[in-house]
Amino acid sequence: MARVAGICYIKVDGEQLEVQGGVECPISDVMRETVMGVAGPAGFKETAQRPYVKVSAVLVPNFPRDKVSKGTDMTITAEFPNGSVYTLSGAYLEGEPVAKADDGLTELEFSGRKGQWQ
Repeated sequence: MARVAGICYIKVDGEQLEVQGGVECPISDVMRETVMGVAGPAGFKETAQRPYVKVSAVLVPNFPRDKVSKGTDMTITAEFPNGSVYTLSGAYLEGEPVAKADDGLTELEFSGRKGQWQ
C-alpha cells in the first residue's frame, strides 16, 4: 500500500517553513469548461489556470517574514507525502495574509509565473 497523504514540506527560496494541515497546488495548468449548444454539449474551451501554492504556516520565532512578504521572484517548493513535488517559480505572496495569535498560524497564498510537477 502506497502512502498518499501525510506530512508535507514547503520551502521558500530553500528555507523550510513549518506548516500545519494541507498544502494546495493546481493539478493542471488549464481549466476546461463545457460549451453548450442547442443539442447539448458541443465541446469545451480551455483557459489558463493560475499557478499557485496555498499553505497554513506556523509562526515560529524565526519565521522568514521579510523574505515571504517582500519577495517578488521566489521559488516555492511543495513536497507531497506521495513523493510528488510542485515547484512554483517567479513567485510572490498574494493577498493580505495576517498573523493569528489564537492559533499561531498564517494562511499563505503564493502565485507565480510557472508551476511544474515533478
